[in-house]
Amino acid sequence: MFEPPIQRLIDELARLPGIGRKSAQRLAFHLLTVEEEDARRLSRAILEMREQVRLCRRCFNVTDSDECSICRDLRRDATLVCVVERPQDIVVVERSREFRGRYHVLGGAVSPIEGIGPERLRFRELVERVRTEGITEVIIATNPSVEGDATALYLAKVLKPEGVKVTRLASGLPVGGDLDYADELTLGRALVGRQEM
Repeated sequence: MFEPPIQRLIDELARLPGIGRKSAQRLAFHLLTVEEEDARRLSRAILEMREQVRLCRRCFNVTDSDECSICRDLRRDATLVCVVERPQDIVVVERSREFRGRYHVLGGAVSPIEGIGPERLRFRELVERVRTEGITEVIIATNPSVEGDATALYLAKVLKPEGVKVTRLASGLPVGGDLDYADELTLGRALVGRQEM
């Protein structure tokens, strides 16, 4: 439909998560109008990220060095580890400003339908960390989904024999939410995870 160079860019942009064909077209035509140096800077940033970013050898967060900044931070509680599915989940937990421990990124969630079993995730590495790093509590912060719940149950089963405390993030009603809009599953979880006042 468009000239080949534009169409190739639209096709590539449309492959990105959350970007549909219309958004890809808008982005492509926006990139046509920016200064050439701005387009080159974007191109360099993408290439540099691909060349320099790797996984932390300890927690599997993204980093540009051997260990991520969180693992290197001596002020963080090394006995407390929060387990997440993906590196971007760390940012969400960090925004709460409530957690001062370290992390472990599994690399996904157990999903038999998609062929993702425990052996494809970083469970062994977590167990090894519990055994060697003096970790006393593992907080499971997987998504509140069927896959996330299955992952959490499997993790608890694997970690309990190691003598470590295993907890799961509470889930339930959002602050400011009305009961009228809560679905049965969310309300049920809120009831189960209730706390004494």
